[in-house]
Amino acid sequence: MKPFEPLHREIATQRLRLRPWRLSDDAAVRALWAERDPRSLRVIDSDGRPSVDDIRANLKAQLVESSHTGLSLLAIERRVEGDFIGYCGLIVGSATLEEPEIAYELFRDAHNRGYATEAARAVLGAARDTGRTRLWATVREWNTASFRVLDKLGFTNSGKITEDADRGDLIWMTRCLSDDAEPPLV
Repeated sequence: MKPFEPLHREIATQRLRLRPWRLSDDAAVRALWAERDPRSLRVIDSDGRPSVDDIRANLKAQLVESSHTGLSLLAIERRVEGDFIGYCGLIVGSATLEEPEIAYELFRDAHNRGYATEAARAVLGAARDTGRTRLWATVREWNTASFRVLDKLGFTNSGKITEDADRGDLIWMTRCLSDDAEPPLV
C-alpha cells in the first residue's frame, strides 16, 4: 500500500474555516444530531442518546483515529462570524483508507448558501494533496440536497447500491481525483 500524506488539519476558503474537532464542540455536534432527518442511521434515540458526554467521547475517539489514519472530519466555522455550522472531511466509513468517503453535514440554518459545496470542494483539493486518486460518497436515495452538492463537485453514480428498506437505499457516488483539476464552480 502506498503511503498517503495526512489530510490538512486546517483549511480556509473565502467564507469558511475548517479545523480539527475541539472537545468543546460536543454540545454543538449533539445539536446537529438533533436536527437530523429521522430516516438517518444516526439520530438521537428515545433515551436521549447520544448524550453530550457520548458525543465528547466520540470526538476523542475520532481525534485518536485521525492520528492513525491521517483522515479526519473537520469542524466548519464561518470565518467572519466564527460560529460552528457543521463538519466536512474524509472518513473510511463504508469505503477504504486508500479510497475514503467524503462526509459533510450542516445545521439547517446554514443550508442553501453554498457552504457544503465550498467546504467539500476544499476537502477535495486537500484529498488530492494526500496522494489519493479517488473518493467515494454514500448518500441515502432521499437526500436530494447531498446529491446536488456531489453533482456540483463532479461525483458520479457508481451504479452500486446498498439496499435498505427502512432508511432508504444507499447510493454510492465516486469521483476520480488524479486526472483533472478542481471541480468547476457551479
